[in-house]
Amino acid sequence: ALCCTDARESVIPLHEGQAYNRSDSHHFCYTNTHIPQWHDIWTRMQIRVNSSRMIRVTQVDSEEELEEFNMWNVIFSFLKEKLNDTSIYVDLYSNKTCLKVELLEANTTYCIVLFRRFDPKLFLVFFLGLLLFFCGDMLSRSQLFYYSAGISFGLLASLLILVYMMSKVMPKKNPVYFLLVGGWSFSLYLLQLIFKNLREICKSYWQYLLGYLLLVGFVSFGVCYRYGPLENERSINLLSWALQLLGLLLMYSGIQIHPIALALVVIAVCTKNLDYPMQWVFAAYRRVQSARLGPSPPRLLTEEEYRVQGEVETRKALEELRSYCRSPDFSAWTAVSRIQSPKRFADFVGGACHVTPNEVSVHEQEYGLGGIFLEDQLFEEEEEED
Repeated sequence: ALCCTDARESVIPLHEGQAYNRSDSHHFCYTNTHIPQWHDIWTRMQIRVNSSRMIRVTQVDSEEELEEFNMWNVIFSFLKEKLNDTSIYVDLYSNKTCLKVELLEANTTYCIVLFRRFDPKLFLVFFLGLLLFFCGDMLSRSQLFYYSAGISFGLLASLLILVYMMSKVMPKKNPVYFLLVGGWSFSLYLLQLIFKNLREICKSYWQYLLGYLLLVGFVSFGVCYRYGPLENERSINLLSWALQLLGLLLMYSGIQIHPIALALVVIAVCTKNLDYPMQWVFAAYRRVQSARLGPSPPRLLTEEEYRVQGEVETRKALEELRSYCRSPDFSAWTAVSRIQSPKRFADFVGGACHVTPNEVSVHEQEYGLGGIFLEDQLFEEEEEED
């Protein structure tokens, strides 16, 4: 047995992967010498305490706090549950983590192990935050999400609602009211106990658990159905912003490396709120390339493209000419006095073709395949080659 004067020297250092078996109260400390790396984003450090009987485990941040008297530590030690299987999570950035184990019964043995492992819960928290952030707009307008979230909130907050209703019934000058002030913390403490012992509750008291879920779920559904989904656009926007903010918080808390978590949050915000940032970067890159290489030469038209473009532009110009001739600004008498065939001009303004069939035949003979103009061009090229 150690004396009181040697209590400060009874601190046992913890090392990763080593098991410490003890049968009396001790103080333990872990000094972190490992620098977090990028591959530790979903890595969790955990101190596991298993005992044969009920014990009390208290965590502090330094060796001085192990021996220092603190009223809050005394109060929390009485409120803290007694377990024979305790897990303490260690922050990767903490320099030192200390804990003290107090035996509540004689002949109690316990084992302490410190290990580092991949935690799938962190990945699920990060993925849930990613989903809430990018799908917050859609979820805020979904009726299925409205009813499921309302029922889930009713199941979890039933104890808080009960305390609130009791506080409304009780007179405010009654001393019981002061007990209800701490009832919120007590309700949260009960929820923590329920979640930690959920497996045992489901195994031993599944009938009561099923009845509670059905009763509270039905009441929560009735309340949600009574008020209905959100219809006001401002309320929907507030819910969407709240979901997105919750998603960012979950993303940040799901990553153990703080710089990487902050970088991912910034990337998510930029990706969602900036208008196509990759297109901006690509457009800037193309401008820089064009300024460095100079203007590219224009592409020449093929023979078919030249023919089609000529027909389109000719048809467009003729329609513009007809529209001008029909307008009040056009002087019809002046134009009729200067042209040779006023009737043909009137037919053209009315929608007739601008060339006669005879003119089309003559044009084909001169400029078409086998025409005079094409033959003259071929003969001139042969003479130049000779």
